[in-house]
This record gives sequence, C-alpha cells and structure tokens, in this order.
Amino acid sequence: MELMENDIFLSLRSFQLVIDNDAGFEKLQYMVLNCPLKLEAQFFSIVRNKQLKNLLGHCFRTGFVSQWGRMDSAFGNVSSSVKAVLLDESKEKVYLSKGDMWSIHKFGGTCVGSSERIKNVAEIIINDGSEGKLVVVSAMSKVTDMMYDLIYKAQSRDDSYIAAVDAVFEKHRLTAVDLLDGDDLATFLSRLHHDINNLKAMLRAIYIAGHATESFSDFVTGHGELWSAQMLSCVVRKSGLDCKWMDTREVLIVNPTSSNQVDPDFVQSEKRLEEWFSRNPCNIIVATGFIASTPQNIPTTLKRDGSDFSAAIMGALLRAQQVTIWTDVDGVYSADPRKVSEAVILRTLSYQEAWEMSYFGANVLHPRTIIPVMRYDIPIMIRNIFNLSSPGTMICRPTLTENEDGQKLDSPVKGFATIDNVALVNVEGTGMAGVPGTASAIFGAVKDVGANVIMISQASSEHSVCFAVPEKEVKAVADALQSRFRQALDAGRLSQVAIIPNCSILATVGQKMASTPGVSATLFNALAKANINVRAIAQGCSEYNITVVVKREDCIRALRAVHSRFYLSQTTIVMGIIGPGLIGGTLLDQLRDQAAVLKEEFNIDLRVMGITGSRRMLLSEVGIDLSRWRELMKETGEVADMEKFTHHVHGNQFIPNTVLVDCTADSNVASCYYDWLQKGIHVITPNKKANSGPLDQYLKLRALQRQSYTHYFYEATVGAGLPIISTLRGLLETGDKILQIEGILSGTLSYIFNNFIGAQSFSEVVAQAKQAGYTEPDPRDDLSGTDVARKVIILARESGLKLELSDIPVQSLVPETLRASASAEEFIEQLPQFDQDMAKERQEAEDSGDVLRYVGVVDVVRQEGRVELRRYKKDHPFAQLSGSDNIIAFTTTRYKEQPLIVRGPGAGAQVTAGGIFSDILRLASYLGAPS
Repeated sequence: MELMENDIFLSLRSFQLVIDNDAGFEKLQYMVLNCPLKLEAQFFSIVRNKQLKNLLGHCFRTGFVSQWGRMDSAFGNVSSSVKAVLLDESKEKVYLSKGDMWSIHKFGGTCVGSSERIKNVAEIIINDGSEGKLVVVSAMSKVTDMMYDLIYKAQSRDDSYIAAVDAVFEKHRLTAVDLLDGDDLATFLSRLHHDINNLKAMLRAIYIAGHATESFSDFVTGHGELWSAQMLSCVVRKSGLDCKWMDTREVLIVNPTSSNQVDPDFVQSEKRLEEWFSRNPCNIIVATGFIASTPQNIPTTLKRDGSDFSAAIMGALLRAQQVTIWTDVDGVYSADPRKVSEAVILRTLSYQEAWEMSYFGANVLHPRTIIPVMRYDIPIMIRNIFNLSSPGTMICRPTLTENEDGQKLDSPVKGFATIDNVALVNVEGTGMAGVPGTASAIFGAVKDVGANVIMISQASSEHSVCFAVPEKEVKAVADALQSRFRQALDAGRLSQVAIIPNCSILATVGQKMASTPGVSATLFNALAKANINVRAIAQGCSEYNITVVVKREDCIRALRAVHSRFYLSQTTIVMGIIGPGLIGGTLLDQLRDQAAVLKEEFNIDLRVMGITGSRRMLLSEVGIDLSRWRELMKETGEVADMEKFTHHVHGNQFIPNTVLVDCTADSNVASCYYDWLQKGIHVITPNKKANSGPLDQYLKLRALQRQSYTHYFYEATVGAGLPIISTLRGLLETGDKILQIEGILSGTLSYIFNNFIGAQSFSEVVAQAKQAGYTEPDPRDDLSGTDVARKVIILARESGLKLELSDIPVQSLVPETLRASASAEEFIEQLPQFDQDMAKERQEAEDSGDVLRYVGVVDVVRQEGRVELRRYKKDHPFAQLSGSDNIIAFTTTRYKEQPLIVRGPGAGAQVTAGGIFSDILRLASYLGAPS
C-alpha cells in the first residue's frame, strides 16, 4: 500500500513531542514532502532523539524514499511496526542481555542442503535448552558456488547466466514450497522474486560492463545466506517459538584489509547488534553467515568459508557460553582421514593448536574463527549433524587432559596437517651475510606481486633465505626477485634465486611440544626411517608447530610415518612375500594366525600386498586375505614379474614402510637387494646368497645399509630361528672381541650324525633324514657342506673378516664318484656302496671315546674359516645334541674359558619362518611400534 502525503504528515505529527520545537517539525515536514533526495542528512541535523534517528534512518538507508513526497510500496510492509514503536513512547526500551544465556550454532551448507536437512537443523535448534539461541547459517549446499558462477558468466558475457539465475530461483522455490505454507510461503516467494529481479538487473550491468567490482560480487554472492536464513526462521516459528531472522549486513561491520581478508569492528558491531535487538526482541535469532557491511554501509562478505567467522564474531558480541560449528565430519582429526585412514578424532584442542591446524589446511575451521572467541574464553564445539552420537571436538583454553581411566595423557603432538602444491624459493649468496635490509627487500618484492609466504627458513649464517609460496604464484615471485636483485646477481653478491617446485608442507602441531624434549628428534627419525628427505625446516619459538617441506610425492608417506611414530595410529608395514614354498607358506600362515593379536596388543598392522613364486604371483591393493592365499593364487594369480611385483608392493603411497621378504635360495632374487634398499625398501631374508656371495657386493650392500635408514635383516640365514647373528652383533657392539666361532650349523647334518650310531649305516640315516623332510630334495646339497660354508662366510664377515667363499676349505661328505650322479634318487641308490668308509670313521671315534660332528669354524685370530668333520668327547656340548638341533660356541675375550653357547632347533619350516617373523617384528619396532 502506497503512503500518501497526508499519511506521512500524520505520522510526522506524532513525532512532534520528540522534536525540539514546532519550527523544527515544520522544517522536517517540508523536507519529507518537498526534497526527499536530501532528506537523511537534513533530518539528522535537527532530530536528536536516538531511537527516532535509528528507525527512520533505517528507512532512508534501505531506500523506502522514492520520489517527491511519496514512499516505495515496500515501506508498507514495515511502516506499521515502525509507527507502532515510535508512536508509543511509553514503551520501555528492550535491552540485549549478554553472557551464558546465549548459545551460538553455525550450520554449514551441507547442513541446510535440502528441505529435509533444514528440518533437521530446526529440530536441533528447538531441542537446545539455552535461554537465548543465535543460529548462523550458510547458503544451501553449492549455492555460493552457483552465485560465483553467475558473476563469472555475466562478466564473460555468457548469455547462459540468465538460465543459471533461474536455476538458483527454482532451487529455493522448490525448497520453500516443501517447507513453508500460507503467509510465510507467500512472503518468502515475494521476497525471492524481488531479490532475483534485482540480481538479474545487477548481472545485466556486469554483462554490459564485462567486469564485476568486488562490491558487486559481494552483493551477488551473499544472497544464498539471506534465503536460507529466512526459510529456517519460518520453520522454527512453525513450532511456536519466538524466532526472527537477521540480515547481518545490518549488524556486522568489517573493515576490508585485503582482497581476501577483513577485520571486524567489534565496537560498531556491538552497538548495531543492540539496536537491532531493541527493534527485534526474541529468544531465537537466525542470522546470515558470510555477509557483513563496511562502515560506509556497503555490503561485503567475510570471504570464502566465512560463516564460521560470523559465528565466532557473534559469539564474542554476545559473550556466549559456547559456539557449536555443525558440519559433516565427526570433529577435528589428528590428520586428514583421506590420507591417513587411522586418523583419530581429537576430543580437545587448545585455541593455539586449532589455529595452527586450521592454517595448515585442516578443513574444519576458517583460520580466523578462533580469534574472536579466545578473547572471552568461549569454547568452540565441532559436531557432526549427521552423527549426533559423536561427541565431537572441543576447542578451548588448555586444561589437564585425561583419558577415560583418569590418567594424564602425555602425547606432546596433537595432530598433523599438510599443504600441497607449494614451491620453495631459495635466495642465496655470500653478499647477503651481515647486510641490513636484504630480507626486507626480498619480501618486499614478494609483497609487490601479491604472493602469500607460507613458511620462512633462514640459517644463522645469513647465507640464504628460503621460503615457501603457493606453486601458482612462484613464477611471479621468481621474476620479481630476479628483477629486484639483477645488479646483485650480475655482480656475484647473490649466487642464485633457485626454485624448487612440486613440494608439500607437513606441520606437526601440539601445545605440549614446547615442554617435551625429543619431539623434533622423534619426528625427523620417523621421516628418515621412511626414507623421506626433508627440503626445509621451520619452527617458531612458541614450539607449537614444527614445519617441514618434503617432495610432493613423499607427502602422504611422510604424513603416515610421523602419525604412526607418535602412536596416533598403528605402525603399518606393506609386505611382499617372495617364495611361497615350504618356509614362505609357513610364514604366511603364521602371519595369518597372529595378525589380530599384533593389531590389538602391539599396534602393528602387517599387510601382505603381494606374493610371488617363480611362475605366478598374487597382487592386492588392500591386502591379501591370508586365510585364502593359496586358492586365490590359483584363481586370480598372474604371470610372475619381479619388476611389476616390486613396483606394486612399493607403489602404495599411503603407507610409508615397505618390506620384501625373500624366502627363496635364489641368487637372482638376492642380486636385487641393493636396488631395493636404494629405493627405501626394507629387506628380510633367510637366503644366504647375498651375504655369502662376492665380497665386493657384500661390502657394498652393508655400506648402503649403514648409510641409510633402510633395514636389512637376515637372522634366519644362520641357525634358522636361533639368535646367532644378533648375539654376535651384541658382543661386537659392546666391545667384546671374537676369537673363534665354532658350531654345528646344519640341522640336516646334525640329525644325520646324532642318529649315526649303533648298527645303522650312513646311507640308511641319510635316507631317513630325506624321508623325514630334513634334507633338501637332493641330499647332496646338504652333504656337500656348501650350505655350512655359506654360514661360515656370513659369520666370518660379521666378525670383520674379508673372506670369499672360495677361501673356505670344505670337507664334502659326498663321495667323489657320486657328485655327478644323474638324480637324487640315483645318488640314494648308490650311496650304500660307500658306507664302509663312514663306518670306519665312526668306529675310530668310538674307540677313542669320541663322537663325529660336522662343524663350521671361524678362526678370527688366524683370519680363516673351514668346514669339516670333527671328533668331540662325549661330555662336550656338541656331543649332547639330539634331533636336528644346532649349536654355536662363541669364544671371545670375555667368554674365553667357557664359551658362550647358543643351542636350539636349527632346521624346519616352523622355526625358520619364526626367525623371519621375529625379524619382521624387530623392523616394526625400529619403525615406531611399541616395544
């Protein structure tokens, strides 16, 4: 309804009591009826009543004055309420109470993405028992992106922007029809039509100009919040509650400081909030997120993802008891769960920790959200609207953190965050040292091109300054620095401006890091053991954050390695098993049986990603089901390809640690160890070929092992599962000196000579050993002594001797004439012909009170080794063996009179696989698993 001049006159006459005098009233009347275009300034020059100023000023600002002496029809919607307040001066002014009575809720776009979800949000608001509730809402899911797309299309002069506007309209119309009815629906659709027409006019202007100013863009993109707030407030009111919606452009005042950042004006915003509440007293306020105004009342935004910031500002203005950020995740994770599947929800974070993690890309909070609430110690809760049972994460001032048992949690690191797609810029030269203003010139040049410096690192020598910038900005930065320092570069005072592309930043965050020694050591140790090279390092004096730069392709492995190392997740190891024969198959069965215990009790996750034999291999992306590996190998196995196998097992970038377990006796497989270790693949094996092969290759392999953090374990190469290598190393590392190592090192030959007694012939005992599975398929492989010689060489080299296998004299038990027999069966058939020789040896030993034993000897003093059949007295430890037991005697400077003896089963698939398994667990311990 349009107001006529007499309506205006009557309304103004009712104000006469609050205007200074009749002359003032007549002047005001004249201005309204005759020169409304200059009305506001002159009006405020004579009107001194604050409430009158504010309410009529609102009318002027929102454009209710249109032409000579008349008001826009939109004024009819509000004039009655304005007049009612102003005419009744006897009403007491409504003041805004602040404090714990208020709770703040913020709902993101996914939370209000459909009519059903808006109803869910309304239910949460209704069920909150707080006396006062302020709800900040984002635009419906994808709407803000749609609005930005409108601007892009319009300034690109793409006529499809018109259809895109209609799509925005239809999305909200359908949602409103589903949610609202009656007057609420009619009012909303009228406002929606009005807004869409204004948008089309604005976009038409952008289309013609081919350009959108920042103010135009902010005006357009802020509409989604206006519509979602109005719809939600109507739904809440339907339940009978007192709820009003707030256009926060009337309340939040911000000062733009750059193209992507604003500073809130808390003083002005607080005054405007009080004024708004005096006009709209209610218990529930649904406020628009993201949008605000400048001090000049120009619409603006809090920039991308600014609704969180809106909620925090409102929480500070109201001194609220809590700000709850409702989103689609259960809380703040210890790391990005898309990169670390074992990432956990953090129950609490300090403001500083949350600040650090949000800056470094933890996609939960706007980086500046924490600042307003810190001032008043207002906690922020991160909750999942789709999982109300989850307690979420509380961000607050730090307190003593306890677990469910009431015990103090001592983990100094709370979480990890990453930033991808960054580049390092390194400015270096001797001319920088001690020259004031160099850093200022460097970063002044960076500022001039508008680049964002993410991290800075400089050594105390001042020889170089290294900093990280987004990769998309690095070319402009490099060009600016080359131009700024052209003279210094030409003169040699600066040696280079180097760019290192394809980097990622990994930040380790935790407030307790500041008081905990060794955190940095643990961090860099974990990265080193995962074979991750660190490009740059930065740590502030607050010690809340240690930042490292790594290669982009290493980022996920680095993240998983450090996350695992600080016991925030399991120590996960990717495994490839080579040789699924008797020993390899037994190992796989042991892994299957122990997997659950290792996960539950020791936090170790062993995932077999590949199994390969000489002909077929089985590969998996997630881990082979070890209860079915044999049938899977037959059903889905493919042609064996060692290169493809290695690439598959090591190619999983989500898991930092890879180990290949070689259960073969193949020299070709052993020849791959060096390349595997170079690539950062750990190697575990019972295969003796590498350590007993050519000396130069062995020394090269061991040198590589010592230079890197890649592990090479081979305990099972000597004595199956017995701790022989580890015992020898322990003696040497503690300063003992080895004099001699002597031992029965073959389980097969131990069995043969333990049973070569009485009337049994040598050939009969060999046949029994073969039948019992103690020998190789061809017993000559055992009887030749070559296997024992390899073990002797391994022990000799571990003791520091530089011997070749050919340096070891070996007494073979295979008759010379049978060494070239056609087959193992033929050898067994012909062996009885030579029983007489062995029977004679046994008889001579018995006559002297001795027994025969086949031994390997390392004489460190003489620097030699040998393999031979020896006699021992019946009370000697070597004479006390049974079955296939092995025994090794270490004679050292400490154990000279009574050698140190290691004895136990030295053959059999179970004990050998157990020895390999023990090495796997030792590797897990070295990589961070609890011991």
